[in-house]
Amino acid sequence: MITAIIGSAAFFAVAILYMLLALGLPYGDLAMGGKYKVMPKQMRAACAVSALVQLAAILFLLQAGNIISVDFLKNIAKGACYFFACYLLVNTIMNAMSKSKKEKLVMTPLSFVTAICFLITAINS
Repeated sequence: MITAIIGSAAFFAVAILYMLLALGLPYGDLAMGGKYKVMPKQMRAACAVSALVQLAAILFLLQAGNIISVDFLKNIAKGACYFFACYLLVNTIMNAMSKSKKEKLVMTPLSFVTAICFLITAINS
């Protein structure tokens, strides 16, 4: 299913961003309200956890879209996709309200497209 592939690619880009933030690279103006250019150490841990959650979400999306087949994901993939669709819609609103222009410009549409991909994949799975 094409929406699973598009959503996975978009969310993978976000996961990479959060991994880079966890490593201390100066891309903080794209995330978490843009408050920090380089994330403080405690925020870096949150970025690392967030990246792991995003990678897990990609697995759910690929499972629901029948791109991969992982037995233990089969029963929960559709529900997880609905959850992440809702989460990402809320995230889209939060990104749109960010004080960071870069976050508004980049992350708002990325979050919205990803939310729609999760939703369409869930509906069609």
